[in-house]
Amino acid sequence: MSDAPELRALQQRMAAAVMSPLTRDEQMRRRDAKNQSVEKEADSFIKPNDRLTSFERLEIYNRQYWFRLFSSFEEDFPGLKAIVGTRRFERLMRAYLEAHPSRSFTLRNLGSSLVGWLQDNPQYTHPMTADAVAMAQLEWAHIEAFDNEQRPSLTTAEIAALDDGSHLELQPYLRLLEAPSAVDDTLLAVRDASEGAGAQASNAVSIHLVRRTRSRKPVPGRTYLAVHRHENSVYYKRLTREDYLLLRAFEHGETLGGAIEAAFAHSPLSESERAAHIQASFHYLMQMGWLCTSRSTESS
Repeated sequence: MSDAPELRALQQRMAAAVMSPLTRDEQMRRRDAKNQSVEKEADSFIKPNDRLTSFERLEIYNRQYWFRLFSSFEEDFPGLKAIVGTRRFERLMRAYLEAHPSRSFTLRNLGSSLVGWLQDNPQYTHPMTADAVAMAQLEWAHIEAFDNEQRPSLTTAEIAALDDGSHLELQPYLRLLEAPSAVDDTLLAVRDASEGAGAQASNAVSIHLVRRTRSRKPVPGRTYLAVHRHENSVYYKRLTREDYLLLRAFEHGETLGGAIEAAFAHSPLSESERAAHIQASFHYLMQMGWLCTSRSTESS
C-alpha cells in the first residue's frame, strides 16, 4: 500500500506526457507547457534501449495516442470535414482536441463539446459557420441516437387518456435539429462516397434516409430533422415545421395543450387542417414509439 501514492504519481506523469499535444509536424514536443524539458522527464521514468532513447520511446506512445484521437474524430465528423475542407478541418480538429482533450474511457464522447466550441470559435469555419455548426449538431445527434437509452413507449390506452394538461417526454435517443440547409443530404452523400471507398461509420451500424438527390455541398433551405434509432440503425426523418415545434415543446416540458399551441404559432394551416395534422402526427408518433410518460409520473 505504501507504493500506491508513488505509482499514482508516476501514472499521472506518464499520462501528462503521452497526452501532451504534438507539434505541427506531428512530433513530440521537447518542452512542456511549463517550458520544462520533456527529454529529462522521459529519462526519469523510462529506460532507453539499444535502439531508442527514453524520449524516443515516450514519443511513440505520444504520437499513437494523438493519431488515434485524430482518426476517431475524423470518422465521427466526415460531414464537417466536407464542409470546411481538409486543411481547415485539420486545424479545427487539433485546436478543438487541445481545448477539449479526451476525459472519458471511451472515444464515443470525444465530440461532445464540439458544437459549443464551434459557436465560440467561428474563425475555424467562416464563412460556412452556420452550415458547419448544423452539420456538427447532426453528426453528434447521430452518435447519441445510436446508443442513448430507449424507454417504454406510451401505449394506445395512455395516448387516448391524454388531456391538455398532460406532460409527455421524448425517447432519450431521439434528437431534434433545425438547420439552415439540407445537411442531412450532404452527410448521406459524404458517407455514401466513403462507403464506396470501403470506409465504415464509427458509431452506427447503418444510416437510413428516404432517397433524395444528394449533394456534398449544403443546399440552402430551412430543414427540420428528427434523428432516431430503430433496430440498431440510425434514421434521419424530415419534419414539418409544425411537428418540429411540437416535439421541441415536449422536450422543453410544455403540456400537451401548450405544445400544440406552440406548434401552430404563425402556421399557415387553417383550423380544420390543424386538427387533421395533429391527428396524423400523433398516429405517426405512436407508430414510431417516440413518446414516453413523464419520469415524475413513473416514480409516483
